Amino acid sequence: MSPDSQLNLSHQLQKLRQQRYTANQVSKPRSLQIQSLLQRLTTHLEQDVFIQQTTDQVRRSLQCDRVVIYYFYYEWKGQVTFESLSQPIYSIYGSTGADDCFNDDYAQRYLEGRYSYISDLDTAPIHPCHRDFLSSIQVKASLVMPILPERPDHKRLWGLLAAHHCTEPLWWSTSDMETMQAAAQELAQRSSIQNL
Repeated sequence: MSPDSQLNLSHQLQKLRQQRYTANQVSKPRSLQIQSLLQRLTTHLEQDVFIQQTTDQVRRSLQCDRVVIYYFYYEWKGQVTFESLSQPIYSIYGSTGADDCFNDDYAQRYLEGRYSYISDLDTAPIHPCHRDFLSSIQVKASLVMPILPERPDHKRLWGLLAAHHCTEPLWWSTSDMETMQAAAQELAQRSSIQNL
């Protein structure tokens, strides 16, 4: 090999090393970004699995047809973000609810930690708007607990944990109410809920 060829080869090798070094420097931040993204996705997936397991456990424990989480994304506007069903026909996933029925009075009651229950929709003393909404989503009995994550500066109504029985009236027991309250409190302590 001639000296010129060796010099040329050496020069090309040096260029390749420089390119590989530069590529490594560029790929490190990208690799960190990918790792960070994967970590966030894994965390969100784990949180989603926990929330789904919680709604499933509550539904089985209460032996009702549907348990949903209704998330408020803006001033009493919200949507069903999780559900557990005894049968697919009871799905209301993505439902935005009757926003006109839910107002500051209802929100204030839930903010104070109160809950609501209806054992028989046909005989419950509720506003016609609320009755029409519940009837439209096949509810015959309902038990609703607030999800109230506590922050150092204030308590806020993040959403509602609602159990619905759709086939017939259901008289909720004290144990049912305690189960729902415990689940709502556990959900309120999850970082994915507290940080939203």
